[in-house]
Amino acid sequence: MSGRVAGLILAGGEGRRMGGVDKPLLPLGGRPLLRHVLDRLAPQVGPLVLSANGDPARYAAHDLPVLADEVPGQGPLAGLLRGLDWAAGQGCDSLLSVPGDTPFIPADLLVALSPAPAVAISAGVRHHLVAHWPCDCRTALRRFLATDARRSVFVFARLLGLREVEFGEPDPFFNINTPEELAVAASRLASVPSPPTPAPG
Repeated sequence: MSGRVAGLILAGGEGRRMGGVDKPLLPLGGRPLLRHVLDRLAPQVGPLVLSANGDPARYAAHDLPVLADEVPGQGPLAGLLRGLDWAAGQGCDSLLSVPGDTPFIPADLLVALSPAPAVAISAGVRHHLVAHWPCDCRTALRRFLATDARRSVFVFARLLGLREVEFGEPDPFFNINTPEELAVAASRLASVPSPPTPAPG
């Protein structure tokens, strides 16, 4: 693994099945879901940023830069593009992206997905947004967003030739879309050790 790597947490989903709330701010084990993602991702990367539309003040307690999509309504690839542009501006060579509702990402995610480009798979499911992207794919992504009406993450990843990396069970990319899944996550959290809290600084 070489070069400086930035981290991107994608929090742009509308959370319809959770009543339209910001899923990363839902309580899990007494803390916002976003804190669990941060605790696992932050030790693996350099600068870290959050992709979220709307009022960024609602994430102020987490002390992260917040990027809104340049063009709303283009889906997660628009957030990825903003993240890649930001990472390049931070002097990074690549970007590790994860959704904001995946509290169990592994501590060796970056190592496993290096070198970029690579995408995670578990239990036969391809997790399109758990991926390691080279910053120099920005031009291709900008062109793709301008020409592909579907704006499919899968299609863009295939065009880019992302290498697939298989992860074992239990699914480290379990994500929370419903109240029932939040309850499952709480039960699972109670049975697994938490990662150490990163030291301030």
